[in-house]
Amino acid sequence: MPRMTAARAAVEILKREGVAHAFGVPGAAINPFYAALKGAGGIDHTLARHVEGASHMAEGYTRAHPGNIGVCIGTSGPAGTDMITGLYSAIGDSIPILCVTGQAPTAVIQKEDFQAVDIASIAKPVTKAATTVMEAAQVPGVFQQAFHLMRSGRPGPVLIDLPIDVQLTEIDFDPETYEPLPAFKPAATRAQVEKALALLNASERPLIVAGGGVINADASELLREFAELTGTPVVPTLMGWGILADDHELNAGMVGLQTSHRYGNATFLESDFVLGIGNRWANRHTGTLDVYTRGRTFVHVDIEPTQIGRIFAPDYGIASDAGAALELFIEVAKEFKAAGELPDRSAWAASTQERKAQLQRRTHFDDIPMKPQRVYEEMNQAFGPETRYVTTIGLSQIAGAQMLHVYKPRHWINCGQAGPLGWTIPAALGVATADPETPVVALSGDYDFQFMLEELAVGAQHKIPYIHVLVNNAYLGLIRQAQRNLDINFQVNLEFENINSPELGVYGVDHVKVVEGLGCKAVRVTDPSQLGAAFEEAKKLAAEHRVPVVVEAILERITNISMSGSDIAGVNEWEDLATEPGHAPTAIKPLKV
Repeated sequence: MPRMTAARAAVEILKREGVAHAFGVPGAAINPFYAALKGAGGIDHTLARHVEGASHMAEGYTRAHPGNIGVCIGTSGPAGTDMITGLYSAIGDSIPILCVTGQAPTAVIQKEDFQAVDIASIAKPVTKAATTVMEAAQVPGVFQQAFHLMRSGRPGPVLIDLPIDVQLTEIDFDPETYEPLPAFKPAATRAQVEKALALLNASERPLIVAGGGVINADASELLREFAELTGTPVVPTLMGWGILADDHELNAGMVGLQTSHRYGNATFLESDFVLGIGNRWANRHTGTLDVYTRGRTFVHVDIEPTQIGRIFAPDYGIASDAGAALELFIEVAKEFKAAGELPDRSAWAASTQERKAQLQRRTHFDDIPMKPQRVYEEMNQAFGPETRYVTTIGLSQIAGAQMLHVYKPRHWINCGQAGPLGWTIPAALGVATADPETPVVALSGDYDFQFMLEELAVGAQHKIPYIHVLVNNAYLGLIRQAQRNLDINFQVNLEFENINSPELGVYGVDHVKVVEGLGCKAVRVTDPSQLGAAFEEAKKLAAEHRVPVVVEAILERITNISMSGSDIAGVNEWEDLATEPGHAPTAIKPLKV
């Protein structure tokens, strides 16, 4: 039997589980694991500048391709606690990542040793499993189980904490005979699918709400086939955006309080039946539940049994992997069609496209300082259907989701539930690492950008090109807009006169200088007519220098973005007027259907 350190056995398992890349920061307590990474070969590594950044890089890496599992590595003290935000982000969006931390020696655990912390207990609420391995012989089994858990049922992250003496202990392990454990995924039965289809057939104006679980199951093509077979319009959730191309005749638009379309909300309010697949009824999608559910029959298909009924009780629930369910839905629907038992939905589907034509938001403005809507209009023209967009939270993300166009699954990569500021840069680096052939365009407001901008140096060091669109209004824009409800504008203003860059006026931080100081390229745009040329220049700079390229658009200080704080029938659509700082635009009547 081959003999090797437990750390080496862990690395050999990573390779046989399909891991090809890891992100992290070495430290004293995890150095034996790094020595094993170097000795074993076969796994590339990207050195982050911040350990939280490494966790978000791992997330981006996983989100870019089906089957990927990103790995982030650090010590268990401050490095481990830094990665908690990435684990929280991953568990919220059902993203499998593996976090490996190095711990103090077993003899001093619970004795307040330097940088020793009970990271497993801290991580438990935001992982599927978190374990400190106290016996070296258990390392192979713990790693094998970790991959089994990450892939089984609702996907999610796992943390494994390895004391340094455990890493260094030699064990008997034969990597050549290692086999991954098969993942468990529940599957719908024929009787369940027949009942769900009977409910759909009984409706007049049905919709499919397609969530991130469809993308996780790599089942977007199955969803499209089922929608086309039954003629049922599709509402993608924010995490499911791209399942059906934006220009598909059955794409009814997104629904919700913020990242939604006027026509999507209008169509949903006209519907009488909703089949939710791989979605979790997030509150920013549903808004007030009585408005969302009134007059509609609901069927919910989700891989996690306890998710069904968690937000509201559907009329019928099916615990199933989205792909397994959709295969059976298609099979039964074809039988129904052959028997002439599928209703004609063409008039209902056509009505969704009529609303799409009538209920667009205006994007073309020539104002200087520019309005954010114009930035997204120019992005749609500059970046084609192959583009992967990456973003996290804020008015930039909300407006981007309202106005950009997405055509493929995994081409809108968004941190949905946690929404941590700073996520965008490291996640974009992880996405671009996973798929260097596909154009990656990130989107940030100035505050998200400033949270983890040091990670741009990772892109410069490792030659990871992508384009980052930075919309700058020197405000915490989303929080400023939310504070209107309290009649305050407090601690959300980022403006100051930068003595080193007086040309910026009150916009403060000179992002161009900072970006260039980190080894990347940047272009600043103040005139909306120059945005197209700036995006083209950014493409050339990224191709030539193989580094991240930032396009900074200087916006007017205050622009309120359409949204609601309560229900999907009450979204405020804002008048198109420029405003001075401190003066809010006037609201017009919300959409009522």
